[in-house]
Amino acid sequence: MNKLSIISDTNLKSLIIKKKIIKLLKKDNFKKTNLTIVIGGDGFMLQTLKKNKTKNNRLFYGVNSGNYGFLMNKFSAHQFLNNILKSKMVTISPLEMIVKNKQKLRKYLAINEVSILRQNRQAANLSIKNNSNYIIKKLVSDGVLISTPAGSTAYNLSVNGPILNLNSNKISIAPVSAFRPRRWIGKIVSDRSKIIINNLDPKKRPVSAVADNIECRNVKKILIRVNKNIKFNLLYDKNASLQKKIKLEQLRKET
Repeated sequence: MNKLSIISDTNLKSLIIKKKIIKLLKKDNFKKTNLTIVIGGDGFMLQTLKKNKTKNNRLFYGVNSGNYGFLMNKFSAHQFLNNILKSKMVTISPLEMIVKNKQKLRKYLAINEVSILRQNRQAANLSIKNNSNYIIKKLVSDGVLISTPAGSTAYNLSVNGPILNLNSNKISIAPVSAFRPRRWIGKIVSDRSKIIINNLDPKKRPVSAVADNIECRNVKKILIRVNKNIKFNLLYDKNASLQKKIKLEQLRKET
């Protein structure tokens, strides 16, 4: 698939923007190849990227029709074609989550984060390793998040995880409501790490593993690592890059 394509969410706002974009492209005879224009919110962009995980050379330009649109660009009919031509590319790789569930292994991708969360009223008991070395032998908490730099301003930031620069080559491990050790704030590790999380009490304290928005329940063991063989090429308007959005979040003061 080397020709230009347009993918849109099904809500009314997205469809209206899609119609305007098609009209603009036809009027200017725009023929940029290897480009996918994605119209929707961050969730729709995540779905689209995962469906195109084998297309490492494909370019994705997001047009926001959702709320914040961290992965997207604002739509301006007057500047649209010029914005695409002058856009800057950012390449990111996703987390790969492999879970063990009832003797079955399942594999999922996460562009923002992997969330390990308790399934019932009792706190989860988890051990966390980096390869063969323990990061923490027993964490009693509501769960733990493993986040990419691209996702570090999302759920990760809400649980007081660190904001990571895109070029940091790091991933964040952040607890969710840690009870023991109560003051454990998590850890930043290399993006070459292999994170292994074990549920220490799966019968009494079941947990689910969520890759972005895909949930797998009653998991016993989770392996998480960055899959550098998969590369997503995102295009951003010249003055609204993903790196700039991350820096703005680092400087933002709560009101």
